[in-house]
Amino acid sequence: MRAARAAATALCAALAQACTVGPSFEPPHQPVPDRYAAARSSTPDAAPQLSSEASPQSFWWREFHDPELDRLVERVTRGNLDLKAAYLRIAAARIEVQAARAEGLPSLNASGSYTREQLGLAGILKSQGIGSSSGPASSASAQALIASLEQPVNLYQLGFDASWEIDLFGKVRRSVEEARAQGAAAVESRNDLLVSLEAEVAQTYFQLRASQALRQITQELVAAQRQITELTDSRHLHGLASEPEVESARGELASLESQLPQYVQTIAASKHALAVLTGQPPEALDEEFGDTGELPALPARIPIGVPSTLARRRPDIRNAEAALHAATAQVGVSVASLFPDISLAGTYGLRNLGTAYLFDWQSHFYTFGPTVSVPIFHGGALIASVRLSRAQAAEAALNYRKTVLGALQEVEDGLSALHQDARRTTALERTLTADERAFEVQMNAYRHGVISYISVLTVQLQAVQARQQLAQARLTQSTDLVKLYKALGGGWQGAPAADAEAAQAN
Repeated sequence: MRAARAAATALCAALAQACTVGPSFEPPHQPVPDRYAAARSSTPDAAPQLSSEASPQSFWWREFHDPELDRLVERVTRGNLDLKAAYLRIAAARIEVQAARAEGLPSLNASGSYTREQLGLAGILKSQGIGSSSGPASSASAQALIASLEQPVNLYQLGFDASWEIDLFGKVRRSVEEARAQGAAAVESRNDLLVSLEAEVAQTYFQLRASQALRQITQELVAAQRQITELTDSRHLHGLASEPEVESARGELASLESQLPQYVQTIAASKHALAVLTGQPPEALDEEFGDTGELPALPARIPIGVPSTLARRRPDIRNAEAALHAATAQVGVSVASLFPDISLAGTYGLRNLGTAYLFDWQSHFYTFGPTVSVPIFHGGALIASVRLSRAQAAEAALNYRKTVLGALQEVEDGLSALHQDARRTTALERTLTADERAFEVQMNAYRHGVISYISVLTVQLQAVQARQQLAQARLTQSTDLVKLYKALGGGWQGAPAADAEAAQAN
């Protein structure tokens, strides 16, 4: 009979644990096209070749083959303060899971107390006529007993109390599920931040290198225009040029010289931004990167994959899915609140007036029994909580769809921008080739005495300006390529464990 009773109890407990109210989460499926629309068009000569067969690179910045950029990304992943804070949020989310899981476990408390009490029993007995000279129990022994009851007593007590709320309808399990989903959302938020930081580092580094190149080109422009101005002054002294021509040359020289400070400022600001991104003071990288630099060459081939894999690669989509999971689990928590709560509670202890008999078996006491709490009337608060959680879950589902559509838009915009940047770069390369060829022709004519040197310098100035425009176009192309890499969702794979990073952040 005891074995049967224990088996029945275990079966009831198993059935109780198997009951979980509320909707179960299913991963959403947002319809996406088979291929990116921009990938179907022909690729210009100056653009990297796009490949839909291969998956996008996880560590895309290595495709630029720039060791300095690789070191910067590594330093950012180790030293960025926002990233360290994200790791701490992950650790906090995992603690929340432990706290939610603990709600479904029994609790056990130990207690010990000492109190000195005046019970007042003698007065109670006298009020009932017991112990008075004319009442019952008026003997000397009764009087002595009553006198002893008037003395204060010492009460010693040791005990344990335990309670366990049975998760009959899955309220605790849904809470644990919600906490785990929120932990997953914290991880994906960290991943999304990491992708953004890597893109920001690359864009800032490209801005630094482009500004160094543009400063050098502008210095060549200033040198060429200064020669033109000096020759124009000389021609004016000999009556071969008018004063407006001289002032025009001087104005052009001043205009070119005014461009130099903005490049110097951009170089300094880029170094400061990179230092702060790596968790260092702004001036920490002032002596790095040299005085001159060039933009890294673009990769020859860019794997872009297919839209159906984007949801698994983009951390923001994974974050939106985790948020939807948490909102769905919260519906189960609110629905479970409509059902009765069943808990078991018990107390066991030892109590005596003296320590000598405190551990005597006859000094023990205990209480044990189940408690059922049935919600009857809460003014509609419980129903409102269910409706609110369902509305929040519906909003999370819409936010997931919006995130997927936004991700697709970013990829399509990135592919389109890359195509147009390539066309512009190709046109500027043809312009530069034509200007350099014109400069060679003008130099040959000057050597034969056909034209003046001012005409040669004018064509040279046009060629240097074409180089300047081409450098700016290549900066735009590199920046848009980084945006495309970010839109494809690479860069977070292989991130270090949150626990180790959280310990390092502390």
